[in-house]
Amino acid sequence: MIFRRALVREFGALALAVFSVLFAITLTTQLIRYLGQAAGGVIASDGVLALLVFTAIGALPVLLSLTLFISVLMTITRSYADSEMVVWFSSGMSLLAWIRPVLLFALPLVFTIALLSLLLAPWALDKRAAFRQQLESRDDVSAVAPGVFKESRHSDRVFFIERFDSVENRLENIFIHSMRKGETATTAAAQGFQETQANGDRYLVLLNGRHYEGAPGSREYKITNFERYEIRIEDIEAAREMPSTKSVSTAELLRAQSPRALAELSWRVGLPISALILALLAIPLSFVNPRAGRSLNLILALLVFMTYSNFLSVAQAWIAQQKISPWTGLWGVHTAMVALLLLMFYRRLSIPSLFRRHR
Repeated sequence: MIFRRALVREFGALALAVFSVLFAITLTTQLIRYLGQAAGGVIASDGVLALLVFTAIGALPVLLSLTLFISVLMTITRSYADSEMVVWFSSGMSLLAWIRPVLLFALPLVFTIALLSLLLAPWALDKRAAFRQQLESRDDVSAVAPGVFKESRHSDRVFFIERFDSVENRLENIFIHSMRKGETATTAAAQGFQETQANGDRYLVLLNGRHYEGAPGSREYKITNFERYEIRIEDIEAAREMPSTKSVSTAELLRAQSPRALAELSWRVGLPISALILALLAIPLSFVNPRAGRSLNLILALLVFMTYSNFLSVAQAWIAQQKISPWTGLWGVHTAMVALLLLMFYRRLSIPSLFRRHR
C-alpha cells in the first residue's frame, strides 16, 4: 500500500512538470500565432486573450493524454536506469504489479480527459468560433489595430490610427485614405472619437484635421481644413460559416448521426480510451538496458504514440468518408493496440523468467 502511494505521488509530480511544459509550449505557439494575426489586422488585439483561452481549453484532452503517457513512461524508465527493476525482479515481483498503481493514477486522469473531450472542449471551440465571428462582424474602425494600416472589407478605404484610448474613447493621429469613382480622398486629423447618436447610428468624429480630394495624376485637388468632420460607421454582418463538427456538442452529434458527426464522435470517445491504453502500454515500453541508455526506448515510445494518433485520425477520416463503419473505426485501432499491449507484456514478462531460470 505504501509502495503504491509512493508510485502514485511520483507519477503525479512528474505529470505536473510534464503538463506545465506542454501547456506552456501550446500557449506560447498559439499566442505568437494570434499576436501575428492581431499585428496584421486580421483580428482585434483585444480579442487575443479570449481566443487563447478557448484554444487552450480545446487542446487539454490531447495534452493530458500525452502527459499521462510520458509521466508513466519516464517514471518506470528511471527505475530501469537506476537498476531498481533488477531488485524488483530479483525479489520475485512481476512487471504486472505495476498495473495497479498505474491504474490508480491513470483512471482519474482518463475520467477528466473524457469530460473534457465530450463536454468542455467542444464548448470551448464553439465559443471560440462564435467570438471570432463577433470580431469579424466589427466595423472597419473598431477592427483597426493601433499603429497598423488596415484595409476596409470592401477594399475602398485604408485606415491608420496611431493611438487609441478605449477608456476615454480617444483616437490620436488618424489617417483615412479612400477611393471612389476614380477619385481619391485623404483625411488626416490630430484627434478623434467615436460617437453614437440617438437613432443608433455611429460616427467617427475627427477633430482639427485636413481633407484632400481629387483625381490621381491631376493637379486639381480640393483641400479643406476642418475643426470637426464626421464619418458614418457602417455595421458589418459577418458571413455565417457552417460550424465545424469539432465545435458541435456531443448531444447534437448523437442526434445528427451523419458520417461527419459519427467520425467526430469516434474521435471524442477514442481519446480517453487511447489515454488508458497508452498508460498501460508505457509499462512494457519503458524497458531500458542501464548500460545502453534511454534513447532507444524513448524513440520507440514516441513512434508508438505518433502511430496510434495517426491511425485514430485516419479512422476518423474514413468514417467521415463512409469507407468503414463507425463501429470498425472506433474499435479497430484500439483493439489492435490492446493486442500490441498484450504482446509486449508477454515479451517483457518472459525476460525476467528466463533470467531467474538461468541463475
